[in-house]
Amino acid sequence: MLGLFRHFRQNAHDPKTLRQPAPTPVSLATAHQADFPVWLTGLGTVTPVYTVTLKSRVDGELMKVYFKEGDRVHQGDPIVEIDPRPYQVQLAQAQGQLIHDQALLENARIDLKRYEELIKTGAIPDQILVTQQALVHQYEGTVTSDQSQVDNAKLQLIYCHITAPVNGRLGIRLVDQGNMILAAGNMGLVVLTQLDPITVIFPLPQDYLNDIQQGMNSPLAPLKVEAWDRSNQHLLATGELQTLDNQVDITTGMVKLRALFVNHHDELFPNEFVNARVRVAVLPHVTVIPVAGVQQGDQGPFVFVVDNNMKVSLRKVKAGPANGDEIAILSGVRPGERVVTEGVDNLRSGMTVTLAQRASSIPAVSQ
Repeated sequence: MLGLFRHFRQNAHDPKTLRQPAPTPVSLATAHQADFPVWLTGLGTVTPVYTVTLKSRVDGELMKVYFKEGDRVHQGDPIVEIDPRPYQVQLAQAQGQLIHDQALLENARIDLKRYEELIKTGAIPDQILVTQQALVHQYEGTVTSDQSQVDNAKLQLIYCHITAPVNGRLGIRLVDQGNMILAAGNMGLVVLTQLDPITVIFPLPQDYLNDIQQGMNSPLAPLKVEAWDRSNQHLLATGELQTLDNQVDITTGMVKLRALFVNHHDELFPNEFVNARVRVAVLPHVTVIPVAGVQQGDQGPFVFVVDNNMKVSLRKVKAGPANGDEIAILSGVRPGERVVTEGVDNLRSGMTVTLAQRASSIPAVSQ
């Protein structure tokens, strides 16, 4: 028994009998070459091109409401009508006064022509002619003033019929039919919002301002902008960069941009928060690997490269911009090389690795 124990003890310390450590299981991805789009992302707000709070310019009773809440209207469609009768009376008074003063002007002009003939024969003094000329000018001014009163009364009648200034969708009615409307009041009648087209305003760091301006000044197509939902899972709409603000916000170091979107099916809703992505450039023929393959160390970013013998080597890289789950590698990795994307813990150069076995899904067995 003692001899058997010594035999196993000697074998346990014999270097020939020591087992080599098992290879570390990892997941690999092959680097490939592609034209890599450079996207910048910012949290944006859906902002209509036009948002109009319809208000009355005249005082009066709200006689008619021509819309239902949520209706889509076109420019010029009737919205509401204010009682026009007081302004119809004012128009009639102004027109009557105009006719009266036009008659006086016509009579004064007839007298002026007669005096101009009499002055040639010396039948009347010069003062009478000068006085008549002044009277004609006086009546001309009165008629001009009367005409402006008529035009003003017609304008008030136009204001009684409120129409849609732009195409859009009406919101909730703010005033009911039968109420007295005051032009000096602050409350509107209804809010009209244009939905198609619509814009998204979003900020980006000032560090990318030069890239954005170069893209906007490019003779190629306008910069493409995508609007994604808050979770970045669903693409809502695709549009074009329209403009950027004229200054950087000194409190945040961000500059605001506005992108224009076609919104035929209400993919974007006013004041909705979206993730706006703008493509500012395309890097041609760069090496692309998964983002998970890039590690950060004291000396900067690096990757673990695996050769054909499944040996690991640490490689410093120069990482470029990322796009979703992929990142551009400007130097350090060549197309076709394999990099470790999972299982990097405790990896060192020279270690041997093996491909990790993915767990297969086993259907549940009913009892």
